[in-house]
Amino acid sequence: MVFAQYIRRFGRCKHTQRLPAMILHIKNMISKCAIAVVQTELNKLGINPINLSLGTVETAEDITEAQQSAIGEDLKKFGLELMRDKKAILIEQIKNLVIELVYAPENSPKMHFTDYLAGKLHYHYHYLSNLFTEETGITIEQYLIAARIERVKEMLSYGEYNLKEISFQMNYCSVSHLSNQFKKVTGMAPSQFKKLAQPPRHALDEL
Repeated sequence: MVFAQYIRRFGRCKHTQRLPAMILHIKNMISKCAIAVVQTELNKLGINPINLSLGTVETAEDITEAQQSAIGEDLKKFGLELMRDKKAILIEQIKNLVIELVYAPENSPKMHFTDYLAGKLHYHYHYLSNLFTEETGITIEQYLIAARIERVKEMLSYGEYNLKEISFQMNYCSVSHLSNQFKKVTGMAPSQFKKLAQPPRHALDEL
């Protein structure tokens, strides 16, 4: 099952409709494996989340400081991090929204991306943009392009779709637009990428 299908089917694991008592924010929780790891580690500590989604865990009960420390230590072993800094949490939320849109483009909002981010996170886009660049060294738009190109690489590697189909699924306005952006980011055309024995890929948490 590819990641896009996982996001659509299991991205939000709800055991109940209870309102959360606490929300935890976890860095690098951006894959089905990471979500499964978090679920397992919380269960080991006797914590049963009512909802898991990219970067976020909701619980029905409050979690003590001691429990949070234990969670943080456990997650470090898997390259995950329990975040408490408000700016770091906001940066991760921006990344997760970008990833959700890249992996489920059919759910793209019928509005400009900047308005979508501002509406979801309840901050002016200008503030989000400046904060993101200040903390990461790149713009939100550059991160979005990088994430889209990694998704295109993934789809090319699978060999299930041709470039026209990929450009349509990824909401590019044309094949030439996709090809030009791909070459600008990677230094090679999509056709050259497909011919590589070991095409270069980047994990989403490395972008």
